[in-house]
Amino acid sequence: MLKGLTTAALSAALLAGGTLAASAQEYTIRATANSNENDEDYDGLVVFKNYVEAASNGQIGVEMFIGTQLCSNGTECLQGIADGSIDVYISTSGGAAGIFPYVQVLDLPYLMADDRVAETVLQGDFVRTMRDMALEDSNGMIRLMTIGNTGGWRNFANTKRRVQMPADMEGLKIRTVVADLPQELVKALGASPTPIPWPELFTSFQTGVVEGSKNGITDIMGMKFPDAGLQYVTLDGHAYMGALWFMNNDKFMSMPEELRRVVVDGFYQLQQATFASPKRKSIQAYEDFVAGGGDLYVPTPEEKQAFKEAAAPVYDWFKTNVDGGEEIFTALTEAVAAAEAEINEGRAKDLQ
Repeated sequence: MLKGLTTAALSAALLAGGTLAASAQEYTIRATANSNENDEDYDGLVVFKNYVEAASNGQIGVEMFIGTQLCSNGTECLQGIADGSIDVYISTSGGAAGIFPYVQVLDLPYLMADDRVAETVLQGDFVRTMRDMALEDSNGMIRLMTIGNTGGWRNFANTKRRVQMPADMEGLKIRTVVADLPQELVKALGASPTPIPWPELFTSFQTGVVEGSKNGITDIMGMKFPDAGLQYVTLDGHAYMGALWFMNNDKFMSMPEELRRVVVDGFYQLQQATFASPKRKSIQAYEDFVAGGGDLYVPTPEEKQAFKEAAAPVYDWFKTNVDGGEEIFTALTEAVAAAEAEINEGRAKDLQ
């Protein structure tokens, strides 16, 4: 009998608590990602939702919209952030470049050597510098909350041959987004940039409209590009696939400080989830690529240096031609240098 009473009392308390939490919700965050439930963006949002709702004791609710329910592209979605119809949106640098061109600094090749460097940089003042620039350029409406990852690292892949040196890129038609920087990079390496919408890329490989791309392995395998003839991947890791998480600034600032702290910490949790997700998912993706007959090549340090030297003109192009380019390039390179020094110092201590 006592056990039954205890269970009944506990059930009543839980029901009351659920009612209390629901009635106590004061803020709703509408978050969207133009992806699917197999994507790192989704993983991050699930973690964000769970943390924010729990840590706020139900005062903040998070609604997730995966796909194109609320908006279909970067310009449209960022406009939704600005006008308040959307509260949170994740964009690639290419998707946000039309409004904030300097975010393309994340696409500059060979500046960050590995995950340790990238993750250190993206948890520091570099992101705050970019946040301040975005707030100023959006008249205080669009706030950059964090930068995570969406697919690991960009590598060159193609349908024709193994690429070991920049000379091997000569003449290849490489798919890019409709943005100047990736096109300048492809040209600097001797290939031909060919802007193609993402949904058309599979068919474009099949028909030879393009012969290569700049993608992470999870995207390559998720889109089944090897079935369209993409059989050569060079792990040059030329760019970290940054995921920029934006929030309506008025919504964020309308919350009391203790709830803003919850949201900030929620984005930290989200960032950590997106850092980890591609590492796990890429293991199976690489195995499947090789098992299907794919050629996976890791450049030597000398070969990777040759790629970096060939791509160097892109840095000057960026600083000269992109609004805010000089400022954000300096912020990133200084952050990278500091991160490398910190990591190397710690590593040296750990080796003793």
